[in-house]
Amino acid sequence: MGWNNWNAFGCDVSEDLLLSTAAKIVNLGLRDLGYNYVVLDDCWQDPKGRDEDGKLQPEPTKFPRGLKAISDDLHAMGLKYGMYSSAGEMTCARFEGSLDHEKEDAQSFADWGVDMLKYDSCYHMGRIGTPQISFNRFKAMSDALAATGRNILLNLCNWGEDLVHTWGMSIANSWRVTGDIYDSFTRPDDLCGCDKNQLSDPACIAPGTHCSVLFILNKIAAFADRSIPGGWSDLDMLEVGQGGMTDDEYKAHFALWAALKSPLFLGNDVRDMSAQALSIVNNPAVIALSQDPHGRSLTRVSRVTDGVARDVYGVGETHVWSGYLANGDQAVIMLNAGAEDLDSMSVPLSEIFTSFGPGGSAPHVAFDWAVHDLWAHR
Repeated sequence: MGWNNWNAFGCDVSEDLLLSTAAKIVNLGLRDLGYNYVVLDDCWQDPKGRDEDGKLQPEPTKFPRGLKAISDDLHAMGLKYGMYSSAGEMTCARFEGSLDHEKEDAQSFADWGVDMLKYDSCYHMGRIGTPQISFNRFKAMSDALAATGRNILLNLCNWGEDLVHTWGMSIANSWRVTGDIYDSFTRPDDLCGCDKNQLSDPACIAPGTHCSVLFILNKIAAFADRSIPGGWSDLDMLEVGQGGMTDDEYKAHFALWAALKSPLFLGNDVRDMSAQALSIVNNPAVIALSQDPHGRSLTRVSRVTDGVARDVYGVGETHVWSGYLANGDQAVIMLNAGAEDLDSMSVPLSEIFTSFGPGGSAPHVAFDWAVHDLWAHR
């Protein structure tokens, strides 16, 4: 859990942005709720490239004190420091990448006090196309980070390519499954790959950007169960507070990211966050769902498209997601992604507990269950 500058600021990064945001995270009580990583994304690098010793350097006007000073300040606030690079010749913004420089760059990250590395896949120089090729490319950084002796979480950002959900957990703590998220719940966009009829195929990748919340949900549904304690599918940063969705859509977005055990990284300008947006991302019950010790994602047990009113993008469907928690409770999310409000939604217990036995055979179906609404707090 934490914050990343990319969604709201892109390349407009600086020491002041990181530290002022960090102070706000602390003042709003978000750090104490678990939002403790402050991640500096792309564009921090000196455009002149590496120094005479072959080491990465920060852009001096944006980071006049260097990166270790920022790390020290964040650690003094009780926060952790995340950074970015790419398993390519260049980063996505065309700065110096870490491909074939893994050992020296990993040591630089460790020397700077980095606690997490977001590792992108741009400009991979053709080292892609099979799971083994991509695995080897990313494993080089995983091994290099481990060799530094510093505990640095590794987040793979290869957009789901080369079936990363089958091997990501062996070398990283989280792995992206689609192209970059977009501040829309249902809007389709050609910049986000995969035909709608291919979404159930894990081999269908979605590099690029402008992937809606619903697109990402439909993509992850085929392999949501791959998330396990220590390694989770990353559905990308949160868009809550960015302004492109309704409050109800933001609630659904946040709850589903939490329930599917995606890393929860705020992507808005925390310093100018509305009270409503704050009330969504600081909901302790939903955060507890995310951080449940069982650590397993809910899975989708129902998806209905027939008879659901279509929105302006021609999209309309309902979902039911279900999964059990460490204390024996069952978490259930019923999602209405149609154009019309529904007075109610219902789902039989046989569907909710299908993982315990098909066709209503699960003993849980005969139990009496109390229902608690995580948003209504009752």
